Amino acid sequence: MELLYKMIIEEDEDGYFVASVPELPGCHTQGKSLKQVRSRIKEAIHLYLTVHKDYLKDKIKTPGSLVNFFGIEDIKIRYAQT
Repeated sequence: MELLYKMIIEEDEDGYFVASVPELPGCHTQGKSLKQVRSRIKEAIHLYLTVHKDYLKDKIKTPGSLVNFFGIEDIKIRYAQT
């Protein structure tokens, strides 16, 4: 069975890439490169599903069941420092 999950990747202040899966709370990992973090998030998802399969069968979110839309936008605000 193939599953398709959305992942979010961000670069932290130390230059590491951090990936998380919104449909699977607590499922995240990091890597020194995008290639590494993509590989590691696949492993993290597999481990997450394996660990949770027995006692959370009906609670594990199926791919796409949580997030139907995800967007990133720039928002300009005025902020006066005092």
